[in-house]
Amino acid sequence: MVVRMRHTRAHTANRRSHHALAEQSLAKCECGAVRVSHRACATCGRYKGRVIVDMAAKANKKAAKAGSKSEAKK
Repeated sequence: MVVRMRHTRAHTANRRSHHALAEQSLAKCECGAVRVSHRACATCGRYKGRVIVDMAAKANKKAAKAGSKSEAKK
């Protein structure tokens, strides 16, 4: 079976010229860590000067969960 209206390599390349991925723009947080723009900081949990995610509480919860899992294995 033959393709009747075949596209040339140049036509295909012109169409695919918009398929390139753009790299993420990084911003520097107040705490000095590098973070993705328009996202809360993974280190301190701040966004636009406000605390969005309480990282201390999150760390305590994770530690408690890990502790209870280790006790359950024993």
